[in-house]
Amino acid sequence: MKIGIIIEREYLTRVKKRSFLLITFLAPIFFAALMFLPAILMLNSEKFDEKKTIAVRDESTLFVGKFKDTDVNTFVYIDNDLADAKNLVREGVYDGVLYIPGTSLNLPVNAEIYSMKQIPMTLTEYINSTMKTVIEHKKLLASGIDPAIVKAANTSIYVQSIRMSEDENVEKKSFGEFEFLLGIVLAMVIYFVIFLFGNQVMRGVIEEKTNRIIEVIISSVKPFELMMGKIIGIALVGLTQFLLWAILTTGIYFAVSAFLPVQEVFSTGTAMTEQIMETAANTDSNEVLTKAFDIIHSINFKTVLWCFLFYFIGGYFLYSAMFAAVGSAVDNETDTQQFVTPISLLLIIPMVCSTIIANAPDSSISLWLSMIPFTSPVAMMLRIPFGVPNWQVVTSVALLFVTFIIFTWLASKIYRTGILMYGKKVSWKEIFKWIKY
Repeated sequence: MKIGIIIEREYLTRVKKRSFLLITFLAPIFFAALMFLPAILMLNSEKFDEKKTIAVRDESTLFVGKFKDTDVNTFVYIDNDLADAKNLVREGVYDGVLYIPGTSLNLPVNAEIYSMKQIPMTLTEYINSTMKTVIEHKKLLASGIDPAIVKAANTSIYVQSIRMSEDENVEKKSFGEFEFLLGIVLAMVIYFVIFLFGNQVMRGVIEEKTNRIIEVIISSVKPFELMMGKIIGIALVGLTQFLLWAILTTGIYFAVSAFLPVQEVFSTGTAMTEQIMETAANTDSNEVLTKAFDIIHSINFKTVLWCFLFYFIGGYFLYSAMFAAVGSAVDNETDTQQFVTPISLLLIIPMVCSTIIANAPDSSISLWLSMIPFTSPVAMMLRIPFGVPNWQVVTSVALLFVTFIIFTWLASKIYRTGILMYGKKVSWKEIFKWIKY
């Protein structure tokens, strides 16, 4: 079968290229670096942070001794006036001076910090939080309220969402944040893969058209067969590369994890880590495990993975047909912008509406975006983790693949005429004429 021959040619031609091999084996190293680099930087953060000595001029005397020294910052309390303190900063005695004005009527709510260099945001945030805690404590005491009682009265409320079904005996817990996170990750993967490999199809068509190779091929193959074989062949290249990335990145991750003490990141003493550890210590371990299992069981991962596969392939096929049509209509990549931009906007729409879809996955706009073939690959993956009726999934997938066949046929008509057009600027009007031929 001619389509099979074309698929084989497209696949083998691309996987044997040096660029394919370099990207395939270098990309996992880059992905692994992105995962480990933040951990490495955090483990060695003290090597990058300059130790600062901050002079504190507190005219209110409310904050004396409240700012605690850390590995990076040291606080020195002084009685000099502000002008003298500033001169000490200029002379390099101190890295900065924190000035807290005194007031006879109200508690101080403003402060100023002077320095010759930019003050790190972490330092200003620490000063803000410390002052806020002290002021709130003083106000509560002034009102006759024990701050310890207020702290003990702080209560966290968690509302569990439970999704019902037509069967009275079937109910399922729902975790919106986790479902949205899973959906947005899968949608982003589809979004980037479509653009990455769809552009490869377009460049491949332009390259063959420029080299005049296509004039020989088209003499023995129908345009539709050639277009279908090219799209499927490059799709298999994309899937091969994607699977190799996943396998190699996972292998590198586990190999490096055996030697890199990433777990030390969680003992760096940051405020966030301390809060997490405190919460874990005050929470029953069985309750944590129960919630973790509830989150896992709330997602039908089998359905999610199958839908991801269908929309991954279907979305790639559809947009590859559109990119191939663009490639067959122009002579070089500089002329593709006017045609690629409208195609790109179709895929960007569901990403822009991602928060709307996550907030109301059953709304009419979410339904229509997941049914329209041009937006369904991204929109439906945002909805799938929340649970979508089977008839909507089947209808959406069917529309997606039918639209792919239609656009492949249209692209082949553009291809048939466009491959013989050289040195001519093509407009939308002329492309529509080619389709009507």
